[in-house]
Amino acid sequence: MQTGDIHIRDPFVLPYNGIYYLYGTRGSTAWGMANGFDVYCSTDLENWDGPYAVFENDGSFWADRHYWAPEVHQWHDRFYMFASFKNETVHRGTAVLVADTPRGPFAPLSNGPVTPREWECLDGTFYVSRDEKPYMVFCHEWVQAGDGEILAMPLTDDLSAPDGEPRLLFKASEAPWCTQVTHSSGVKGFVTDGPFFWRTGSGNLICLWASFHNNDYTEGMAVSDNGEISGRFVQAAPLFEKDGGHAMVFRAFDGRIIMTLHSPNNHPFERPFFIECIEKDGLLARK
Repeated sequence: MQTGDIHIRDPFVLPYNGIYYLYGTRGSTAWGMANGFDVYCSTDLENWDGPYAVFENDGSFWADRHYWAPEVHQWHDRFYMFASFKNETVHRGTAVLVADTPRGPFAPLSNGPVTPREWECLDGTFYVSRDEKPYMVFCHEWVQAGDGEILAMPLTDDLSAPDGEPRLLFKASEAPWCTQVTHSSGVKGFVTDGPFFWRTGSGNLICLWASFHNNDYTEGMAVSDNGEISGRFVQAAPLFEKDGGHAMVFRAFDGRIIMTLHSPNNHPFERPFFIECIEKDGLLARK
């Protein structure tokens, strides 16, 4: 199939051994009951095989809805999926699953969500500091926090549990471009979605994240002032403003820097897009 045939949100690409593995939120079950995740495989980012199921709830898994934003990261020779889940009695949170290959099958590793149990959380991503300490960076959801937050939490070396308390990196309203939205329940607030980290060749640490600008889904950037997750994150100009977001960045096998995001943000028209980027003045820019 072609890229335009793939109906997913929150695309994530793992380049591994000559294959691009594309994961994402299943478009058909994004907003209700759900039971799994898929992967699509390509050698050119245009033509894809799949979908191949990489995780399916066999009835024993704790969550039954809102299976969102799977990311797959290699760590210590295994592959770890960070994905968000929810059920009627458990707050939305990011759990960790594990497999021996990018094709899965992935099995639950963490005992339920790793994110704080009393919070509504989503979109956990993986970050490893320069001293090899693993972290989960995630969003404290705006529907509970009001002003959405992005926080970093240290993990145990096996990635199965927290190894310390979350630390606030920034709030959505710190970005001058970010504007308030209204939930269907009437709650107003500022959104944080989809953090992802990219280190530039100059050593800058960039946090990509998504929110809204005048009701358009927008991809923003924040930059650490000390090049590490311990720094103060300063907001930069948006990277994408045309109703697209929840981006991540990867280096293609030919050396190009590629950003993928879903656009538009309207159901059921979401599709993955691939945009070549460059590093410019210590930041990312669209080529």
